[in-house]
Amino acid sequence: MRNSSHPSHPVAQPPPAPDSPDTPPPPLRGILRQVRGRLTTAVVLQAAAALAGVTPFVAVARIAAHLTGGSRPQAGDLWPLVTVACVSGLAALALGSAAGFVSHIADNDLQLTLRRRLADHAGRLPLGWISAGGASQIKRAVQDDVRALHTLVAHTLLDVTALFVAPAAALVYLFTVDWRLALLSIVPLAAGAYLFGRAMSGAAAQMAEYGATLGRISSTAVEFVTGIAVLKTFGRGRRVHDRLLAATDGFSDFFTRWVRTTLVTSTGALLVVSPVLVLLLLAAAGTALVAGGWTTGADLIPFMLLGPAVAAPMSVVGTRVQQIRAGQAAAARISALLGMPALPQTEAPLTPQGFRVSVRGVSFSYDGHTDVLSGVDLDLEPGTITALVGPSGSGKSTLASLLLRFQDVTAGAVTIGGIDVRDMSSACLYQNVGFVLQDVRLLRASVADNIRLGRPTATDEEIERAARAAQIHDRIAALPDGYATEVGTGVTFSGGEAQRVSIARALLADAPVLVLDEATAHADPYSEALIQAALSTLAAGRTVLVIAHRLPTIRHADQIVVLDGGRVAERGGHRELLAAGGRYATLWKAQSTGRDETREEAAVPAPAVLGRSDDPTIREREPRDDS
Repeated sequence: MRNSSHPSHPVAQPPPAPDSPDTPPPPLRGILRQVRGRLTTAVVLQAAAALAGVTPFVAVARIAAHLTGGSRPQAGDLWPLVTVACVSGLAALALGSAAGFVSHIADNDLQLTLRRRLADHAGRLPLGWISAGGASQIKRAVQDDVRALHTLVAHTLLDVTALFVAPAAALVYLFTVDWRLALLSIVPLAAGAYLFGRAMSGAAAQMAEYGATLGRISSTAVEFVTGIAVLKTFGRGRRVHDRLLAATDGFSDFFTRWVRTTLVTSTGALLVVSPVLVLLLLAAAGTALVAGGWTTGADLIPFMLLGPAVAAPMSVVGTRVQQIRAGQAAAARISALLGMPALPQTEAPLTPQGFRVSVRGVSFSYDGHTDVLSGVDLDLEPGTITALVGPSGSGKSTLASLLLRFQDVTAGAVTIGGIDVRDMSSACLYQNVGFVLQDVRLLRASVADNIRLGRPTATDEEIERAARAAQIHDRIAALPDGYATEVGTGVTFSGGEAQRVSIARALLADAPVLVLDEATAHADPYSEALIQAALSTLAAGRTVLVIAHRLPTIRHADQIVVLDGGRVAERGGHRELLAAGGRYATLWKAQSTGRDETREEAAVPAPAVLGRSDDPTIREREPRDDS
């Protein structure tokens, strides 16, 4: 039974106070913590490289001062400066390369660690959340967000360091030469910062509108492309096309307005810090100072060499700010995914004693407020077939997912062999519970490897026997490379064929409890007949829960349970429920209109054919826990 020490819901804890030592760091800082030491080393190396990169300009300025002096320069005065310029230039290259090497090593380790953490955590998240759309979030985090962090860690941090250290060092030196020209060299930087701030005012709202307008273009484009055949058939193509044009025109109007409001200030911010204008400003002011006798021509040379570097950061600050914001957003998404509560795993897993499935007082809610299931009680006896029927949204697939532990119940318990599924290890659960769902997932691997997922230790002969029992062997054998053909490149299976590959996988796993979620929903009549034959083999002797929308396929089930509004409305055999004249009879009548009810339909195997299969693929069934 369920251990009382495991609550059904995690207890919400209040966030720590801002000044609490337990306050978690910002997402980006927390993610970079593991490589903080190497990043610090890389930043120090880059700062040293920036300082070394300024030194040759200082040396050249001093050489120019000697050459323009009144007396003939001595070799002893010039060669030390030449040596300093050469050595510092080489040192700048070496230190910059070392900084890049260290930052890329740190980035490589960070990417590896993050992807491993994300993969490990994703494997412990509720499968219901993943199948409901969480897979796209995982993909974005593993691929796009980790790549955004690569740009930040391997490049942006070093670029920002160089952009601040080099101008600061240059400015310090220029103040030692002439404080008036040094102050003047700050003017373009201050003007650029002011104009850039004006251009970026309200940028958050504008970026939100930018994303929204692009989203409207994307959604209308997808609607137009995916539905073009239906739209043209009913003469509605022009309307959707007009909506697409309206969305693109809306984006154009918005972007034009945005550019117009920022064009003058953003262009001005770039112009005032451009090297040409900075040189013109310093040259004009310096010439006036030289003519007035307040400074010398030699002192003007350092400003011609280093003056443009003081204002240089403003020309690329927008790009660097965007890269930092992108890295912060990526870190926040990665942290949010890693912070999602994993499916709890018991520390003392138990093994079921038998295959009787019991559902007691089960309620479930996706949002924590509205119950999809409420107070459901159900028993599945070993060797019997139980069918779940009911209108769409009645909770059939949700109930099946609780048995598979794609998510945990809100209240109540689901047990197998007297053991709550939450008290079983994942390995033990899926060794004892198999499933064939509507949406089949095949990996980009060989057909044999896709089937072998059911039992990794299976031999080629066992795989072929499972494929024959699943009515898919002939299709596989006809492929150019047979069972070695790669799915997705060498072959693309139809829906019915992929379903039979999935059934072969389930046959190979040979789990004693089986969940079938409308396995023939998307099959054509020929494929449906083959799938039903394969399911007959698969269901033999197992505890089966089948979800059905076409009622004739489950008319011979041992027990039919009708769900309505998340509750059990009726239960019983086919004839019993028809005679009761309730919800099941109404559904049956609705599906039987215009059809000869005396005609035998393809059906899940009747109880008379249940029992241990003679197929050698199906082994002796005992509770298993190989974890």
